[in-house]
Amino acid sequence: MLSKKNQSETEQLKAPGLWNTNPLLIWLKRNMAAMIALVFLCVLLSITTDTFLVKNNLFSVLRQVCVNCFIAFGITCVLICGGIDLSVGSVVAAAGVIAVRCGNGGLPLIAVFMVPLLFGAVIGFMNGFVISHTTLPPFIVTLSMQIIVRGVSYILTGGQPAQSNNEAFNNMGVGSFLGVPIPVIFVGVAFVILYFIMNRTSFGRHVYATGGNKEAAKYAGVNTKWIQVRVYVISAIMAALAGVVLAARLYSGQPSVGEGFERDAIAASVLGGTSFNGGIGTLGGTVIGVLIIGVLNNGMNLLKINSYWQFVVKGFVILGAVYVDYLKKRSSMRK
Repeated sequence: MLSKKNQSETEQLKAPGLWNTNPLLIWLKRNMAAMIALVFLCVLLSITTDTFLVKNNLFSVLRQVCVNCFIAFGITCVLICGGIDLSVGSVVAAAGVIAVRCGNGGLPLIAVFMVPLLFGAVIGFMNGFVISHTTLPPFIVTLSMQIIVRGVSYILTGGQPAQSNNEAFNNMGVGSFLGVPIPVIFVGVAFVILYFIMNRTSFGRHVYATGGNKEAAKYAGVNTKWIQVRVYVISAIMAALAGVVLAARLYSGQPSVGEGFERDAIAASVLGGTSFNGGIGTLGGTVIGVLIIGVLNNGMNLLKINSYWQFVVKGFVILGAVYVDYLKKRSSMRK
């Protein structure tokens, strides 16, 4: 017979530790490696360059990462649901062109934002509907949509950039409010909304369930087809918002912009702890991943690393992120 003291100690050992029950500590544990990598990059660049910690450069980095942040938020939702979206870069281009056309046409500022977002919602619905109602792989469906939407952006502009003449619209990309860049404020609002959706609603729980085990989710009464449609709508809307903000920052809608944006967004999501296998991921982790990619890009430019070598470095970063995801999956399967 165990004494009461020994029995109490045994129960404490069996009980799950604080690291495994507290949501914040779980998140910190899952993203510890990414946060260490981000801190290491910042320290390294502050030592090797004289301009990294300069206020103007830091604000420039924040403005630049906002576009990737919007896209990565949407990509994170899709990855958690067990899918992939390669059409986001083309949606960025087309949405920017549409926004500039609307702004130059004299539409109210709210309409200049809403029309491209509506376009994005339609593209996302088409992606989600085809993927959820057929056996076609998401990779093929969204790759096809990437080509289609890119063609639409070229058709709308005749292959030439569309210059923006709307000062109020342009200010949304380059202006500040109380010293904070407006795009950063937009990112904050988008984060809060998506965080609430993914963590405080039944829809968010169903997204995780669908990505974790689609068949089990079906048996539990989850309409997995409708869940898939909605996550692709979210992804495309986020990409469209990124396109609008980018067009405002560039004072133009450019049909060629956005090529390769999906790579950085996917890399940021996976670096932030989102699994390619679905069911795992957080928006907070994605923010860390976005910052790592943004600081890495900025650092390589400050160090004047050849642009061709920058592709090589980012390729290895993406490969490393995927390999880490593989190791995590293998470790969880062993347990």
